[in-house]
Amino acid sequence: MRAVICGAGIAGLALANRLRHHGWEVHVAERAPGPRPQGYMIDFFGPGFDALTAMGLQPRLRERAGPVEEFRYIDDRGRATVSVDYSLFSKALNGAVVSIMRPELEKLLRETVTDHIDLRYGTTVEWIDDTRVGLSDGAAFDADLVVGADGVHSRVRELAFGPQDDYVRYLGMQTAAYVFTDPWMFERVRGRFVLTETLDRQMGFYGLDEGRVAVFAVHRTGDPTLPEDPRAALRRTHAGLGELAERALEHCPPPDRMYYDQVAQIDMPRWTEGRVVLLGDAAHAVSLIAGQGASLGVAGAYLLAERLRAAVPVPEALADYERRWRPVTTDIQRAARDRVTEWFLPTTATKLLLRRWGFRAMRLPGLSRVLVGPLFPKHHRPVTELSA
Repeated sequence: MRAVICGAGIAGLALANRLRHHGWEVHVAERAPGPRPQGYMIDFFGPGFDALTAMGLQPRLRERAGPVEEFRYIDDRGRATVSVDYSLFSKALNGAVVSIMRPELEKLLRETVTDHIDLRYGTTVEWIDDTRVGLSDGAAFDADLVVGADGVHSRVRELAFGPQDDYVRYLGMQTAAYVFTDPWMFERVRGRFVLTETLDRQMGFYGLDEGRVAVFAVHRTGDPTLPEDPRAALRRTHAGLGELAERALEHCPPPDRMYYDQVAQIDMPRWTEGRVVLLGDAAHAVSLIAGQGASLGVAGAYLLAERLRAAVPVPEALADYERRWRPVTTDIQRAARDRVTEWFLPTTATKLLLRRWGFRAMRLPGLSRVLVGPLFPKHHRPVTELSA
């Protein structure tokens, strides 16, 4: 059996791992010229953590994780307004959570498949017909399975299901991420998640290694149009957030060395068409604010591969995957829109204070497991159970 996967991100590489494990021939096309260095520090937990554990990769995941001791909000003078021991989050999730840079998680998965699949950078899917798939580098393959794991702006989705605008739900925010080197700032954020406690906009900082600092930024805007100059827009919209923010903005790199995009969800009536299937953000982006995009990408890949192993023909396996996985992603999308958005980026001083009191209450015995829900929404069934 042969699969062509468009997208060498977290979801695509996780699927390549599982299909190869089950004896498939796998070709992966990635639009980017090489592995992408840009990305957030993420909390990886939930169904994706279960899936990597089932794949035997939990030890590698923990080796790549970044040390986090404290979660801290600061005001515009750099003073801590909320400070929470990060172990409270881990205990509330029974230790099944790590903090890891998205590119590092992608690298972990890529290392498991590099010697076993055909991985082509600077390439995308150009056309799909009844039996074959054509790539932009001129190659063409007979394929039993075609997978769009190429993110919110999916090329496969466009070819098989229609224009992106038919499925994007813009959530009224834009976001950016980049990494820079600054030893002075590194010492002030090392071992911590440090975030500005602000309305309608926010910056967050985390110390990596050797003086490097990861930064992300998010702000509300009713206009979904991306700016022509993301660096200038970022400096304009996040000015006045304090010394750490100003220093990070000074280090903001050119647009080709940073990540900048809408905060959006993908909402589709179906993810499968014949032997074509969408995976991860291409099918059901839950958005930055849901905090589970990477986890759902890995878990969805695991479930899809297991259903392909268990059922034939391929279209029936794809329909079974969607039937089992859609309720999970729909619930998390809804939770992000209805509950998490205001917690993540408050619009009023009252809501900001409620969040502050919520974090402080986590220090009280017995409350951390109750209050962790809005931060780490999770589905109750393990993905290994869903795939059985």
